Amino acid sequence: MAMDLSDNTNLWGVHPAALEVVRQAPPEALARYPSVYGRDLKAAVARKYDLPVECVATGAGSDDLLDSVFRAAALPPGRMSYPAPSFSMVEVFGRMNGMEVRAVPWEEAEGRCSSLLDSDPDLVYLCRPNNPTGQSMTWEWVLDLLARGGDSGPILVVDEAYVDFGEESFIREAVCTTRLLVLRTLSKLYGLAGLRVGFAVGPGDVVAELEKSRGPYKVGQVAERAALAALDDPSGWVDAVVERTVENRARLAEELRARGLPPLPSQANFLLVPVAPAGAVQVNEALREGGVATRPFPDLPGIGDALRITIGPWEMMESFLESLDRLLVPGAGGREAE
Repeated sequence: MAMDLSDNTNLWGVHPAALEVVRQAPPEALARYPSVYGRDLKAAVARKYDLPVECVATGAGSDDLLDSVFRAAALPPGRMSYPAPSFSMVEVFGRMNGMEVRAVPWEEAEGRCSSLLDSDPDLVYLCRPNNPTGQSMTWEWVLDLLARGGDSGPILVVDEAYVDFGEESFIREAVCTTRLLVLRTLSKLYGLAGLRVGFAVGPGDVVAELEKSRGPYKVGQVAERAALAALDDPSGWVDAVVERTVENRARLAEELRARGLPPLPSQANFLLVPVAPAGAVQVNEALREGGVATRPFPDLPGIGDALRITIGPWEMMESFLESLDRLLVPGAGGREAE
């Protein structure tokens, strides 16, 4: 595959400081076990966000932490709810851990946040900004949901994998609550998807329960050292990537609208583009034949067939548009593929 726009990773590459750490890793960083719970990474996150270190957990990407918090919340009755469509692994992890999973249509949840509480769940999951749509519940909506649950309500897990590309983070608020847990990953903005590094921030007692279910040695030594270098970011590389991503996201959206393919509004590093009636699978396969991979989403609730396109350097976006143009049939409103 010549160009992969399918997985929302950093198309500008690896954080340069992290890459240098990997290149210079000493043999003992490979031969010896890492710290049990990512001690140095915990401390670095606590310093960066001015948090108590006991309010931070680490894991092999945010997926690992999501799996762990589901396992911690899975004691009977073990119910969870989430606005759908959302991150595909949510339902998988929930069912793997024996939970009853309830998907609430996004529009219903957005209009009435308490609809997520109707089943008396033990845990509510929210991806903000949402994957695969790029949409985002407002700050006030999240606070309203927290308030409606009260101190004895469900754990609210806010997955902030894409928050740097357009939203405010709830990290600082999480430690001041009794049941808000924020998940972050270094797979997207920092370009470390292959090293699997993530962290969670929340009330100390919630983090302690998460770590009981997490298990030891989840973040390798080399991965932890690379993460420390990336989080420090003295060169400002991260800010530059965010700026370029936001610019190219707007530019690509404009180009797609001009072709009759208006994408959904996005606060993430991707765009979701409805492609009915041509069909997500069919359009994606045709693009792949031309050397471009996107992520097809057939029959999304409330949306229909759609393609998700990762935002990267404009040269990549131009190549995608050229491949797309070869598929569009004149006079079909940009909706049909050959």
